[in-house]
Amino acid sequence: MKKIPLYVKILAGMLLGVLFAMIALQFTGGVAFTKNWIKPFGTIFINLLKMIAIPLILASLIKGVSDLKDVSRLSSMGIRTVVFYLFTTVFAVSMGLIIVNIIKPGYAIKEETRTQMLASYGVDAVKKQQEAELQKKAGPLKFLEDIVPDNVVKAASSNTTMLQVIFFALLLGVALILIPEERARPMKSFFDSMNDVILKVIDLIMKTAPFGVFALMAALIAESPGWDIFKALGKYAVSVVSGIAVLLFVFYPGLILLFTRRNPFQFIRQISPAQLLAFSTSSSAATLPVTMECIEKNVGVDNEVSSFVLPIGATVNMDGTSLYQAVAAVFIAQAFGMHLDLQTQLGIILTATLASIGSAAVPGAGMVMLVIVLAQAGIPEAGLALIFAVDRPLDMCRTVANVTSDCTVATIIAHGMGKLEHPSITERS
Repeated sequence: MKKIPLYVKILAGMLLGVLFAMIALQFTGGVAFTKNWIKPFGTIFINLLKMIAIPLILASLIKGVSDLKDVSRLSSMGIRTVVFYLFTTVFAVSMGLIIVNIIKPGYAIKEETRTQMLASYGVDAVKKQQEAELQKKAGPLKFLEDIVPDNVVKAASSNTTMLQVIFFALLLGVALILIPEERARPMKSFFDSMNDVILKVIDLIMKTAPFGVFALMAALIAESPGWDIFKALGKYAVSVVSGIAVLLFVFYPGLILLFTRRNPFQFIRQISPAQLLAFSTSSSAATLPVTMECIEKNVGVDNEVSSFVLPIGATVNMDGTSLYQAVAAVFIAQAFGMHLDLQTQLGIILTATLASIGSAAVPGAGMVMLVIVLAQAGIPEAGLALIFAVDRPLDMCRTVANVTSDCTVATIIAHGMGKLEHPSITERS
């Protein structure tokens, strides 16, 4: 009997979760049952993935960097990675601004709907604003300052400080290259072994993925706000999803075809397990283990590249998040009757790009960073409540773009360095 692929099982779990929630909504106490007895299994699944994220980054990045034979290759890979990540992020923000100015979703928001949402989600919106207050007061280079940890053990204790862990792993990996090989061998062997063990733990965790996704989707649907709110924000959601669709089905496949001469549809199919998991968890960090497995086993990217490019991408490369921030900022401005000139919207491109770098790779982080974008453009921060109702489903969509961008850049970097196993279209013909 043919083994059922993981992505098929995950997709089945998602569909069954939606079906279960729809049935639960028809019964008294169905929502409470889902929240109390189903949702915890989804939370456990996400916690398992987050639990392994820091050890994975430490082991894989130190191993990947220390495997490089000279620092010049590391420098070359790093420059290419940063350039491509910045390019895709700026394109994503620009695409979001173009689409939101064409669709103009803010003008579809009615006064009574806006009042209702402010009353329902005002407390949560205020909480998000309070969480972002320190970020607003920080200087423009605060994100660079935050990269260097003052206590690496403390940094490793939280997924929100993953960039600091990456910085430490890079330093340690470079140091292993610079000292004599015989002195570095014991520690290098330790991290090589640790990397193998972590990958096996990931295999064990992923066996529970269909059940975890089922619980996550069931809880999401059962606890969603009224459909009238979704209808009122329909044009805004269409704007975000349209921008993400352009990234997923035009921009990234175009980059794959242009730089690697590969079949872009085959590429999308190869990374689909990571995309589906990203959609269900809304976390690039939680999806990272599966992303690395797909990009190495299915696409053929060498571990030397994937272990360097993907962990960095999961932290600083947030195309979907930056696109959403641009759309959301203009949408809120339109809802308040504000007109944003070209200079202000160019400022949004810069701010959203920098804000996406500082966004933690966990669900909802983009909502906090959005306050920075709103403040830069002079848009009332109270408008955050207007989009809070539909943030969760859109967060799921934009995380797919974040992960797909990471995979695309990793594949392009690997091809440029001759670290891509499978042949291109031109090589096969």
